[in-house]
Amino acid sequence: MPDIKRVVLAYSGGLDTSVIAKWLETERGLEVVTFTADLGQGEEIEPAREKARAMGIPDEHIYIEDLREEFVRDFVFPMMRANARYEGDYLLGTSIARPLISKRLVEIAHETGADAIAHGATGKGNDQVRFELSAYALDPNIRVIAPWREWDLTSRTALIAWAEKHQIAVPKDKRGESPFSTDANLLHTSSEGKVLEDPWEETPDYVYSRTDHPEDAPDTPEYITLEFEKGDGVALNGQALSPATVLAALNDLGRKHGIGRLDLVENRFVGMKSRGMYETPGGEIYARAHRGIEQITLDRGAAHLKDELMPKYAELIYNGFWFAPEREMLQAAIDLSQEKVSGTVRLKLYKGNAMVVGRKSANSLYSEAHVTFEDDAGAYDQKDAEGFIKLNALRLKLLAKRDR
Repeated sequence: MPDIKRVVLAYSGGLDTSVIAKWLETERGLEVVTFTADLGQGEEIEPAREKARAMGIPDEHIYIEDLREEFVRDFVFPMMRANARYEGDYLLGTSIARPLISKRLVEIAHETGADAIAHGATGKGNDQVRFELSAYALDPNIRVIAPWREWDLTSRTALIAWAEKHQIAVPKDKRGESPFSTDANLLHTSSEGKVLEDPWEETPDYVYSRTDHPEDAPDTPEYITLEFEKGDGVALNGQALSPATVLAALNDLGRKHGIGRLDLVENRFVGMKSRGMYETPGGEIYARAHRGIEQITLDRGAAHLKDELMPKYAELIYNGFWFAPEREMLQAAIDLSQEKVSGTVRLKLYKGNAMVVGRKSANSLYSEAHVTFEDDAGAYDQKDAEGFIKLNALRLKLLAKRDR
């Protein structure tokens, strides 16, 4: 890409992306703009500014942004309306963050006159696909540089040696072999690699960072209420909160009660299986509460259709197609289904579990008069069931007679 002069790098401030920033400058001769997103990863991101400055990047080319509210409001909550779980379990914590990062990379490229964007994803994982599909969907002319697919720094030792040669500070904890790799945001923390690569071995306790062990959680259950309006959480225990603060508060509750741990072997989009350990404390509570309010506000046909659409919707997000028309089509249907999904859910949090124990809504379709075992005062005529059964049995009877 000889005509590229300036590139916007997704920059965490860590060793890998610091090496990438210097590599883009020295090996490719590019002017580097750094972008660091605060998605609620739970660590201070401001030091990334000083690290970028130390590499000679001017202040006007250092972007550090708090995107927590946008992340939850425009990405996490729409996904949660679908009850999305990849392969039935994974709440898509890493997957859903990538389109927002890509969106800002492309926007900053336009703002700064950059010709390309760059990321630190490896050539084995899903993130390279997610970053790049999102970027191309937003700007078909954008160029993407993926150093891990180009350079010859194929080992941790080589990476550290290159960093030292170019006067990049190497933290002491980076000199040894990292026991596992992590990614974090307000929705989850994921851990992969090294000690987790054998799917038979139980995840060591030291891997967990987001949740207390369920066995050590309080012996007394805690009850909470979560209020929804049109499918989105708006209040916790009667207190109105913004999307990001709702999720942050649920994270604190989930941590205390050991909720949201998942040990998963998943099918990556690039073709291989990988084993990961996910912690999604607030997300797990939220997801169960959302299902709870849908139980009394969604019609059976709409609810069952949503459940049929969900695996496809989740797969699209996992594979990086957030900005694809098919995801947007599904989102339109999902959002329409949420028009009456408002009300309050009560949950019981106890030793790794978030159990829905109550739900109420002004839009409830639940009719006690119809389901009661007591006198229903004529609300339901049980004799109607006879004809209903006979009509549904007709084809089965005809098949049985033919095949006897």
